[in-house]
Amino acid sequence: MRNLLMTVCYDGSNYYGFQTQPGGNTIQDCLEAAIRNLTGEAVKIHGSGRTDAGVHARQQPFHFITSSKIPVERWCLALNMRLPADIRVTSAEEVDLEFHARRSAKRKTYRYAINANRVPDVFQRSYQLHHPGKLDVTAMQQGLTYLIGTHDYTSFASRHSTKASHVRTVDEARIELDTSLAIPGTRDQGVIHLYISGNGFLQHMVRIIVGTLLEVGQGKRPPGQMKQILEAKDRKAAGPTAESKGLMLWSVEYE
Repeated sequence: MRNLLMTVCYDGSNYYGFQTQPGGNTIQDCLEAAIRNLTGEAVKIHGSGRTDAGVHARQQPFHFITSSKIPVERWCLALNMRLPADIRVTSAEEVDLEFHARRSAKRKTYRYAINANRVPDVFQRSYQLHHPGKLDVTAMQQGLTYLIGTHDYTSFASRHSTKASHVRTVDEARIELDTSLAIPGTRDQGVIHLYISGNGFLQHMVRIIVGTLLEVGQGKRPPGQMKQILEAKDRKAAGPTAESKGLMLWSVEYE
């Protein structure tokens, strides 16, 4: 038996998330069907984590056990020929049988994109949240600093979270501003990219953080209130859940 680790990227717009759901139409369903079509095996893949409906991935590692003898260098092309055009396997390697894509992961990074120009980018409309109103990006960056460290993130977790503990560690959170498409002389601010990295994330955690930071950027909350929201450990203390389409699993790191 072999343990194969692969990386997949996908546009999640038309899917119900990564992990198999009762209604089907997930990234996992498509990958398992492609493997079954290729090898005849009914394997179960294990992703580094789950992404919600409409969320995208630049790098989503997954692994599975197979008895297939197909050389590892042929898997990407063979699977991509059997996958929809919005899902692509980008790398494949053989790893130890003990390796697990989720349990072995040490650090994950998500990126959320906010288009703060007056007019949305028609070509990126499925990957950016459009917010044409003026945002105080400096205040948003200040608010982010209160989230760095090891905390109980109950306030930023879905009410439907089933995790026994909401304690997680965020080791980096930053904002990068891309003004390349902002029209000079207008109130265009460009595209705000929020990057957040840590050892793990709760359901809707990044999207709730973004929704709350947008209120900070609009002047509805002071940046320092992020600390109070954390300490409240109450979902009602935080802002709304931002749309899924702006979120992308950016990278996953292993030892």
